Amino acid sequence: MIGNDACGSRSLAYGRTADNVEALTLVTGTGEQLVTTRSSGHRGFAPGRLRLNDLIDADLALLRTELGRFDRQVSGYALHHLLPEHRRDLTRALVGSEGTLGVLTEATVRLVPDPAHRVLVVLGYPDMVTAAEAVPALLRHELSACEGLDSRIVDVVRARRAVPDLPPGAAWLFAELSGDDLAELEHRALLLGADAAPAGHRVVLEPAEMAALWAIRADGAGLAGRSPAGLPAWPGWEDAAVPPEQLAGYLRGFEELLTEHGLTAMPFGHFGEGCVHVRLDFRLDRPDAADRVAAFAEAAASLVAAHGGSLSGEHGDGRARSALLGRMYSAEALRLFGAVKAIFDPDNVLNPGVIADPAPLRDDLRLPGVLPRGRTPLRLADDETFSEAVHRCTGVGKCRVRKPAAETVMCPSFAATRDEVHSTRGRARVLQEMIDGGLEGGWRDPAVHDALDLCLSCKGCASDCPTGVDMATYKSEVLHHSYRRRLRPRSHYTLGWLPRWADVAARRPRLANRLATSWLTRRLTLWAAGVDARRSVPRFAKATWRQSEPAPVHDGVPVVMFVDSFTDHFAPRVAQATRDVLVRAGFAPTTADEQACCALTWITTGQLDAARSRLERTVELLLPAARAGTPIVGIEPSCTAALRHDAPALLGTEEARIVADAVVTLAELLTRTPSWSPPILAGTTVIAQPHCHHHAVLGWEADAALLARTGAEVVRLGGCCGLAGNFGVERGHHEVSVAVAELQLLPALADRPHALVLADGFSCRTQVSDLADRPSIHLAELLNVT
Repeated sequence: MIGNDACGSRSLAYGRTADNVEALTLVTGTGEQLVTTRSSGHRGFAPGRLRLNDLIDADLALLRTELGRFDRQVSGYALHHLLPEHRRDLTRALVGSEGTLGVLTEATVRLVPDPAHRVLVVLGYPDMVTAAEAVPALLRHELSACEGLDSRIVDVVRARRAVPDLPPGAAWLFAELSGDDLAELEHRALLLGADAAPAGHRVVLEPAEMAALWAIRADGAGLAGRSPAGLPAWPGWEDAAVPPEQLAGYLRGFEELLTEHGLTAMPFGHFGEGCVHVRLDFRLDRPDAADRVAAFAEAAASLVAAHGGSLSGEHGDGRARSALLGRMYSAEALRLFGAVKAIFDPDNVLNPGVIADPAPLRDDLRLPGVLPRGRTPLRLADDETFSEAVHRCTGVGKCRVRKPAAETVMCPSFAATRDEVHSTRGRARVLQEMIDGGLEGGWRDPAVHDALDLCLSCKGCASDCPTGVDMATYKSEVLHHSYRRRLRPRSHYTLGWLPRWADVAARRPRLANRLATSWLTRRLTLWAAGVDARRSVPRFAKATWRQSEPAPVHDGVPVVMFVDSFTDHFAPRVAQATRDVLVRAGFAPTTADEQACCALTWITTGQLDAARSRLERTVELLLPAARAGTPIVGIEPSCTAALRHDAPALLGTEEARIVADAVVTLAELLTRTPSWSPPILAGTTVIAQPHCHHHAVLGWEADAALLARTGAEVVRLGGCCGLAGNFGVERGHHEVSVAVAELQLLPALADRPHALVLADGFSCRTQVSDLADRPSIHLAELLNVT
């Protein structure tokens, strides 16, 4: 932030980074240490400072007219802070120099008090230009934030989750007031709403609702990664700014520019500061892509300059816009930038090619590559190529959280290790480097496998990442290409083929269990399977569900129970409880004539050809019921999610989609059955660990609603249990698996030793048993009371 003089949505109240830096310590390009403070000037660098003062004094008029014209003018060097009337403030002048004048080693920043109260006024307008026209009048109300949001972004959010009510319109301003007197803020909010004259407005006082509204805006940078036309959208004109009174005219011209260049976008941003964020659907796969990008950037720079604006209003010029500074500044100003650079870095060793003496615009444009064997077996979202999919990541960094909230999962491995490469963003960057040719080994490059090794394939990013990155799918693709027709790790043949081995063990379950519990054979078996010796071996049921299935019920609404391999071989009691609940709810449950498999273990280990074969048979078995409109009730969340998401993605057939549409969870089926009522569990405390795939693919809202009707006190955990299918049992993963469990699961179990533990996932129940020695139950077992 110091390098870029960055600022956020509340800069109206708190200013830019330059306004909040008190002291800096840098090493210049000559190796000298420079210490600057706002109060006492600087230490060291004396000859350079004298030459710097001479430069400034020779161009006072230029600095007073071209620099510092409005608050979000970030482009170039902020040399106006060196004017005599600004006390030659070198500290503020160095902020935003983008690492071209010195290497920052220490900084002292100013803290500001957090206000006791915030009030949000949401104002609706027919379009973004009309919203921009209202901004100058709103700024008289001493706002702490004024953000603009387009209906196209809101529509994307609505497709993913519920959105609080918004006033009528196709564009909105989020105007925030803050202070210590709530009554005064409410009065000011009423005046603001009356003064704005929008299509409608709402005053929002509830913190939770405010947070939900701000979350739309916070996700904007990621959501804008897909254009309204459904194409990948790229940064390139990300944060240009104009004076707020010029914003409406700039937006009007910008829309015309987009049309002229055949582009679509979803603008949003810090309207109170005239700063607009946008990502553009450049077709970077075309041969003339570089010329098209450059032509648009040059035209956009001229448009910004015509409105008295700045090429960058928040994140610096970098390599994308430094070559365009001539559209904004005079030749004399650019000469002055170069002279200042020469004082601090005469040998041009610090970030060369940025701000001063920039490289031509086309030189540093990086075009996404396509691997020569890049065709993907899994059909990705919006029929993307693998290259387009991994370039969805725009660096928002929502995956970099210390502990996921109760409604989120992403990204458990980063939360456990705190290492950037283990974040969704870090992995996406490595995959981008692979595709763009930066890693010589391609699919098999060690850097790729090191980055993906600790990915739990939890799919949390598929729902929690605002750009829709699905790292679990990408990992399956990488493993598929890396090991296709090659020798695989042992765990791929054991854990990846677990349903097949379970079928073998089901013939002699007692013998299988004895071998698994004997000290010698257990250790040999775990070693051969690639399983960590600290893990328990689940016991096979004496009789599988299929071997002991009760006689069919003929009275009731037909449903098909999808009894997966985990439930069938290890937890047939869960299948029995599911059947009992369905029968009492008025259904007549049956199972498929033969064992159907979702192929999940083959998918997570990248054995996609084998997975496709198994899924084709499963779809064939379930298709008659699906076509007849019979619900297919999943029991194991990961297998249910595989039928709903992975089967259509891998097979790409209409039959797979028909089956996927028929698949429901137990909670989804029961909550839409008016005649059924859940048992009353008032006085019961339930610790709920939603399975990651349940959260990411199926959604846990129906389960939450059902549990609320029981009257139980429900403590919903966020994040992952840490086992995540085969991940937590594989050798080399145990420590991370435990660390993930220690984020939320284990502390919650310790805090509530007598609570019921609800865990629909077999892997979640195994983790609870292994690490906390606690029993846990499936939702069907919780509801199976009379």
